[in-house]
Amino acid sequence: MRLNFLIKALISLILLVSAGKRVLAATPVIELEIKNHLFTPSEIVVPENTKVKLVIHNRDETDEEFESYELNREKVIIGNRKGVIFIGPLPAGEYPFFGEFFPKTAQGKVIVK
Repeated sequence: MRLNFLIKALISLILLVSAGKRVLAATPVIELEIKNHLFTPSEIVVPENTKVKLVIHNRDETDEEFESYELNREKVIIGNRKGVIFIGPLPAGEYPFFGEFFPKTAQGKVIVK
């Protein structure tokens, strides 16, 4: 009886893990770059009601913080490293972001369509 329970639990765990992998594989990935204290591209377009993975490569020697009040996200990206931020699902609209350490130059926005 206990063996049947363990087998069913193991099968459930395997199904749950493989379902999670399918969800992760379906998540769109958008790459951003920080160079000379600028975000490139400065505007990114993402689909409405979709979770998106932002991979941010900081090509500068100095740290930068990805900051967005509208997206409710902030993350320090160490110089010459990368960081990952998940956003969404979001309704249609525009969501600005900026670099906390260089706000006059490091600016951009997420456009959700």
